[in-house]
Amino acid sequence: MLTEASRRRDFPTLEGMTYLNSAAEGIPPLAVGEALARYFRDKQRGMDGREPHFVELAAAKALVAKFYGLSPDEIAICSCSSEAFNLAAMALRLRDGDEVVINDLDFPAGATPWLQADCPATVRLWRSRQGALRVEDLVPLLGPRTRLVSTSLVSFFNGFMVPLAAMIETVRQHSPALVAVDVTQALGRVPLDLRGVDLIVSSTHKWILASHGGGLVGVPKARAADWNVPAGGWYHLHDAFGPARFEKAVSLPGAAGFAVGMPNMPAIYAIKAALEYLDGVGVAAIDRAARPLVETCVAGIAQLPVELLTPREPDCLAGILAFRHPAAEQLHQTLRQKNIHVMHHAGRLRVALHGYNTAADVDLLLNELKRALSAN
Repeated sequence: MLTEASRRRDFPTLEGMTYLNSAAEGIPPLAVGEALARYFRDKQRGMDGREPHFVELAAAKALVAKFYGLSPDEIAICSCSSEAFNLAAMALRLRDGDEVVINDLDFPAGATPWLQADCPATVRLWRSRQGALRVEDLVPLLGPRTRLVSTSLVSFFNGFMVPLAAMIETVRQHSPALVAVDVTQALGRVPLDLRGVDLIVSSTHKWILASHGGGLVGVPKARAADWNVPAGGWYHLHDAFGPARFEKAVSLPGAAGFAVGMPNMPAIYAIKAALEYLDGVGVAAIDRAARPLVETCVAGIAQLPVELLTPREPDCLAGILAFRHPAAEQLHQTLRQKNIHVMHHAGRLRVALHGYNTAADVDLLLNELKRALSAN
């Protein structure tokens, strides 16, 4: 996917470092830093800088639309995925008796808005089995009062990828619910087919290799009326400065309603540059290069004396794998001493492989894990 020369040119900080933690923080290519510098130069022009700012915004939305399979006017960019889901919770205007389905492999951003004490809806939990979410287990949770099914496409916890098409078909057969999908752990790493999804959300500082401060929201036009965000602000309102501005506020429907204030322009520049980079390389090419590394890594870890948390089903693999061990913290420290970067949390180690990773990275990780485990 990347030649040794282009890898060194575009990602110089990877020299001498084995970075396997893109699920937490992606390493941006130098083009992203150049974009941030360009933002600063435009900002120094004062109001004259607004024109290039909004040119970047339009281009960033067009790129997000291309990755999501939507049109630019079906895209908004807010501050983060958590903000997007909280605005979604406002838009649903849930009532007593309404039901929301979440799952136990999901990141808090997509699950916790419905768990707040003032949320009137009943939350139903789609529980995983052996690290996987089975569509047949979703069926009993669905019914005429189900308003929303919310899930990550790829679990931050163990890398399980939801069988999205089958899940959506099941939801449509058994309920009138909307489907919200967080693609944070998939966007930029695996090809996406998001047909049938009613709300798409992603953060920007992980696999797309951009900066913090962005939430990429997609709402198909056919579902715009279902997502009308009753939030204060100005950028997302009809006629925010008109003669009736102190009498009423009317939000734009659909994706536009999720952009409640001035866009985070530094992040916009970074998002555009990162998505241009990924588009130039090609997500399919990234997946072809990285998938064999993931499969090799899963197979190698499965042979170690650890508890593998990632299901070994090829169709369910993306870029993440995870395992537990009683000495996980010590293993993590040992790996860091070798300048090998993985995630450690509560006895779980998580490995994430992107397009800039190599077979040598996987070999080094497996060898150092084997050596550290044999010493325990």
